[in-house]
Amino acid sequence: MARAEAARARADTREWAVARRARTRHLIELGGLVQKAGVDELLNDDRTVIYGALLALADQLRGEGADQLVELWRRRGRRAFEREGSRLNEGRPDIEFRSE
Repeated sequence: MARAEAARARADTREWAVARRARTRHLIELGGLVQKAGVDELLNDDRTVIYGALLALADQLRGEGADQLVELWRRRGRRAFEREGSRLNEGRPDIEFRSE
């Protein structure tokens, strides 16, 4: 019985660690996008301004015309990734595109 409980505890710990690593990777990727866009340099790495801008962005996404904005931003982002990919990776994209 103790072995089964110990095995279950190890599995739970592994699942937790995998989930934590996935979340950490996701957050790092999001931060990388802020840096890649040059926002941190333009705002002298002022986290309060960056956060305020992201809150304003979230407000826009809750408002009318959000679908059109998302599509516009998606096209713009895809073009930027493609330009960078062709320059830096000889046409091999370094980002996976997700359409949601």
